[in-house]
Amino acid sequence: MIEEFKIVIPARYDSSRFPGKPLADIHGKPMIQRVYEAAIDAGASEVVIATDSTMIGMAAEEFGADVCMTLEEHISGTDRLCEVVEKLEWSDDTVVVNLQGDEPLTPSTIINQVATDLINHADAGCATLYTGLSADEADDPNIVKVVTDASGFAMYFSRSVIPYIRDPDSEGMSELVYKRHIGLYAYKVELLKRYRSLKPCEPELAEKLEQLRLMWHGVKIHVSEAATIPGHGVDTPEDLDRVRAAIAPDF
Repeated sequence: MIEEFKIVIPARYDSSRFPGKPLADIHGKPMIQRVYEAAIDAGASEVVIATDSTMIGMAAEEFGADVCMTLEEHISGTDRLCEVVEKLEWSDDTVVVNLQGDEPLTPSTIINQVATDLINHADAGCATLYTGLSADEADDPNIVKVVTDASGFAMYFSRSVIPYIRDPDSEGMSELVYKRHIGLYAYKVELLKRYRSLKPCEPELAEKLEQLRLMWHGVKIHVSEAATIPGHGVDTPEDLDRVRAAIAPDF
């Protein structure tokens, strides 16, 4: 039996670096439609686009998506997700994937993977993914690293190099593969309902990483290696050019 899960796609219009990017054209389709189609292919029982923009909402309804209009003042996509699960009254044990509306190259296989991973780990409140990372790339603070325990649960996420190799010439250290965190999450609704009551913590404020708030408050996060490496997200118009180049015009 295939376990059910849902997907919410947060999409806001007023991005400081790229206003209106969910509606940016990618070979005849708005970017948000590309993301929605990947979500549908992942096998979710329900896919909802969450937005504060009537323009995005109207565009989504035109290609057949379910839309949930949300408040403008949300700081993050996670906050928008919290409003959706409360509005739609989803049960506490429902698994929900947060798929960002500016990630049109996210493979449907890993969307399904992260949901299934959470379903299979009853003691986790959240699940996410990683890929391998070279030592050269590990120095980049824009790349978030994760260290996991023997059971695959996150020990810490950081913009710094973790683990730090004190003796690089020691046996086995030359083969160490760092773990690059992929910002794709599955949550249990019960966790989302109490998320906004969890106070930010010092590590989160220092690193600017929301997931550290969950760990600070005792939430277990399971992390698996992504079955497929996702493509580039879209933060800027230059990123959009890369995504257009990666998608065939007739797709």
